[in-house]
Amino acid sequence: MSDQMSPAPAARPGTAQAPQATAQDTPTLVRRLRGEAVDPARPASVWFMRQAGRSLPEYREAREGTGMLEACLMPELAAEITLQPVRRHRVDAGIFFSDIVVPAKIAGLAVEIVPGRGPVFDHPIRTVADIDALPPIDDSLEESLEPIREAVRLVTAELGATPLIGFCGAPFTVASYMVEGGPSRDHLRTRALMREDPAAWDRLAGWVAELSGRFLRAQVTAGAQAVQLFDSWVGALSAETYLAHVQRHSAAVLGAVADLDVPRIHFGVGASHLLREMHAAGATTMGVDHRIALDQAIEILGGDVPVQGNIDPAVLFTGADARYAEADAVLARGASAPGHVVNLGHGVPPDTDPGVLTDLVAYLHEQSSAAPGQSSTHPAPSTSSTREADAL
Repeated sequence: MSDQMSPAPAARPGTAQAPQATAQDTPTLVRRLRGEAVDPARPASVWFMRQAGRSLPEYREAREGTGMLEACLMPELAAEITLQPVRRHRVDAGIFFSDIVVPAKIAGLAVEIVPGRGPVFDHPIRTVADIDALPPIDDSLEESLEPIREAVRLVTAELGATPLIGFCGAPFTVASYMVEGGPSRDHLRTRALMREDPAAWDRLAGWVAELSGRFLRAQVTAGAQAVQLFDSWVGALSAETYLAHVQRHSAAVLGAVADLDVPRIHFGVGASHLLREMHAAGATTMGVDHRIALDQAIEILGGDVPVQGNIDPAVLFTGADARYAEADAVLARGASAPGHVVNLGHGVPPDTDPGVLTDLVAYLHEQSSAAPGQSSTHPAPSTSSTREADAL
């Protein structure tokens, strides 16, 4: 049996407490992230990046009339959104509902999520004076992080034995948003700053790293059992540039929770050429996107690093046979690592049919009784597998 939360009504969290896991009953997913030996008869462990969000009609209903960043800072709402995909899909972990710019919002920067565009900062960082004007990060920030800790406490009280994964954005990606002012295709201003004024870049990235580290630590001290550092744009950098200007700042974020003995997942988009360098920043587990075969990534990492990934999100829009074949291949390739947690190679697209994810989880959980590809039957389609008509 997989590590699952008990069936729960769709009420807001905090109305009932599920039994808590004992210290000796470490969830299988966490053990796999650690690379610990797991009974091969146990089902595959799976969660999905962006499993909470626009693909779920209950998410759209819960967030109606509430801005994205506002929702992230409302403990009961953030907790409810975190729990929704665990209830629906029966995944083996919750991922804390947040956004990579939430710490900047908490610190006092003017940033909003613009529909159809993404995070936009009112005052982009373009000069040394802009960096000088960043708010100081001191102990007063701890009080501002209380809504985050409260949301985590509410979630973990409901999840019981199902673990919660904490989350934050990596310094390069967050600082890039700050420099560019919003999403960018090429990050030219950011890359130019690194080269023209490395000292200024280090101050900016260091500020983000301190902020992100405190944000991540707040989640762990409140109950998160693993963390993920997400670097959306790092694939735009060469290994040389990453080592010279980025790695130490990501290491500072991961180092902020290194003493808390939780698995530390590091994931970058389009970053196959940086796997070793990102792992060396202090990760214990490497997330792998869909642009490289998982067994190749395992080999690059030396064969002794637990991995997470890496089903191509495109198969969420194929027929079941292609989808299950992809799942089989990922399970087979991941078997050579000391630990493997199944995930997508990037986040759940917003127009994904929720029933497809539910059925994929059920299929993966079947793999405890048969080798990948040898399961006698595919799971019956979920009753929710008909695409929801709700507008996104």
